[in-house]
Amino acid sequence: MNFSTANLVFDPQIIRRFDVNGPRYTSYPTADRFVEAFDAEAAKLWLGKRNIGGISRPLSLYFHIPFCNTICYYCACNKIITKDHGRSAKYLKYMEKEIALQSGCLDGEHEVIQLHWGGGTPTFLSHDEMRQLMAATRKHFTLVDGGEFSIEVDPRKVDEATVALLGELGFNRMSVGVQDFDEGVQQAINRLQSEAETVNVIRAARANGFKSISVDLIYGLPRQTVMGFNRTLERVIAMDPDRLSIYNYAHLPALFKPQRRIAEADMPTADTRLQILALAIKKLTDAGYVYIGMDHFAKPDDELAVAQRQGRLHRNFQGYSTHADCDMLSFGISSISKVGPTYYQNVKTLDEYYDRLDAQILPVFRGIELNADDILRRAIIQALMCHFELSIESIESAHLIDFKKYFAAELDDLQEMQAAGLVRVDDEWITVEPPGRMLVRAISMVFDRYLRADRQRTRYSKVI
Repeated sequence: MNFSTANLVFDPQIIRRFDVNGPRYTSYPTADRFVEAFDAEAAKLWLGKRNIGGISRPLSLYFHIPFCNTICYYCACNKIITKDHGRSAKYLKYMEKEIALQSGCLDGEHEVIQLHWGGGTPTFLSHDEMRQLMAATRKHFTLVDGGEFSIEVDPRKVDEATVALLGELGFNRMSVGVQDFDEGVQQAINRLQSEAETVNVIRAARANGFKSISVDLIYGLPRQTVMGFNRTLERVIAMDPDRLSIYNYAHLPALFKPQRRIAEADMPTADTRLQILALAIKKLTDAGYVYIGMDHFAKPDDELAVAQRQGRLHRNFQGYSTHADCDMLSFGISSISKVGPTYYQNVKTLDEYYDRLDAQILPVFRGIELNADDILRRAIIQALMCHFELSIESIESAHLIDFKKYFAAELDDLQEMQAAGLVRVDDEWITVEPPGRMLVRAISMVFDRYLRADRQRTRYSKVI
């Protein structure tokens, strides 16, 4: 289905009414539902079974590089603040062990169509370390021509030579962290970054053949104002990125210690946050960007926008993706893999990671094998999050259920949202209406069986 961003409706009253705490659904079930009973042996078993029937899905690889030179106070990622490259050298040595271990368990082809380095700050690595990690990857996997190979970049730590090296190593997509160009905001979050640094990295990426440049912004940061964010948007639009992500800052200082350095008095009000978001949507859609979903925007000819029009859009741990049929292998602390009907997550600390790998054990500490109900609900949540519509008939035929009977309680719960104009439900389709697009997380939550049994949602961020 082809969505027109001109039809995107921003209604502050409706958003306030349905702005609840909830998951971002980069997986279903969400990671907090994984169990420690699913361990390294279970992961090894499924890696060996992925070629059942002689058909193995292509691979997506994720590498978590946890190191950062400095701390950004808003950050909720699993990271290690250091300037010591001895620590990253040791980490890469162990990451190579994990690459060999996981690939050795793997049945079927080792062809990779998608690869991503995230963090932390992947560009913390020295040039030699980057070469080392990519060489280890290519030793065990085949990166196919035309694949999507992306990296998250901190413009404060990257020069033109580094960008050239990334292109030489095979990267063709880049995500550039900005957050906000307002100096007051940058000081409040301990991330000082000039516009010139950012422009230079984007220019270097274009010069070195990168096919897609994405810029990451955050709304809801301390000291943000509508006027200040407007200036940031104008400067970013002038850089002409292919994609933009405008993330909602989740202020959870009880969970994330660095956020305790942010003064509560500096936090924007709920109304200011809504005004900033409304402004961002209008500015970006007026500039010709297509609203993909949740917090993502892309140019009409970008692969994400094309995939959405063609019904191929998918959602995974990196956000929206064009490859729905991949098994995802992830490496490094806290990273999450998806193989067949399973998810599994690595241990979260360096000591645990090194101990497991010294013992030649996959560093997995929890996971889940999806049952038929999980797979059914995942399909529904994926359709709503990616395409804003769901064919009831297609779900019934794929999963052999009577939709109205199976989801009687959920359909009852949707009535309030239907009355508010967020969704339209008929005998054939569930359609997210334009006013509901911003609240698609809340709509998807209706189909989350785990949330229905557990109404404790304080560990999640607000939808808006």
